[in-house]
Amino acid sequence: MSMIVSSIGQGLLWAVLGVALFLTFRILNFPDMTVEGSFPLGAATAVTMIAHGFNPYLATLAAFVVGTLAGLTTGLLYTKGRIPILLAGILVMTASLSINLRIMGSANISLLNQQSIFSASFLQHLPKYFDGVVVGFVIITVITLGLIFFLQTELGQAFIATGDNATMAQSIGIKTDRMTIMGLMLSNGLIAFGGAVIAQNNGYADINMGIGVIVIALASIIIGEVAFGELSLNERLVAVIVGSIIYRLVLLAVLQLGFSTNDLNLISAIVLAVAMMLPQLRQALRLEHVIKKGVTPHD
Repeated sequence: MSMIVSSIGQGLLWAVLGVALFLTFRILNFPDMTVEGSFPLGAATAVTMIAHGFNPYLATLAAFVVGTLAGLTTGLLYTKGRIPILLAGILVMTASLSINLRIMGSANISLLNQQSIFSASFLQHLPKYFDGVVVGFVIITVITLGLIFFLQTELGQAFIATGDNATMAQSIGIKTDRMTIMGLMLSNGLIAFGGAVIAQNNGYADINMGIGVIVIALASIIIGEVAFGELSLNERLVAVIVGSIIYRLVLLAVLQLGFSTNDLNLISAIVLAVAMMLPQLRQALRLEHVIKKGVTPHD
């Protein structure tokens, strides 16, 4: 029972990444590799500040700000430097490795005997494995409601229009470059924020903790979409959260079968690949069923 509750808590905490990546991957329609740099950047910033005596809440907020700067850099390289978005993200991701080492001063840093957002007094009355559930639920609820509100504002609608059709958006006076930069800043700010929270939950920050996080975030998005099908934009944000929890429970089930934690990146890639193939498999099975009945697909 404790492992299931802990997995749900991890799903809620990691859902921040899924929701953040949704802004660029689904709304703006491009893959942002900055994720694998901004995630450990946020973790390094928060953990280093906490280790030097800063308030953990202030440190977590600082991680969000640093993440927005990483997104701003990618956005400027893409919109002003005309560097392809994939390459722009890779450049910032690569640069973040050196920046993280500068911030931490070593490859990893521990929070042993340090306060964090998980040291709040109201959490002390709960079993330790409930920490992630409580903190994760509060954080992801606030972020999701904030994004739902934002996307329904005039600015949010301009952001959505930019992703739907940039040429049309420009024709009605929307500054699409600004919308793209804003989206990258918000997305990477939230990802860095998620990195700060997860690092505090783990009790340490490591230079390599960003490896594979884009696969985890994508898995949350894809699993949520596959599980629930056609949804409104607001409902899809909630589906990403549920997808993150399902993903964590799947990992738990796989680990219970005897796989090593060293295989997690491989398992994550396989889970994502299977989830992405499911719609095609469903369509193929429906087509085969129709053919067996002797009816053409058109009929």
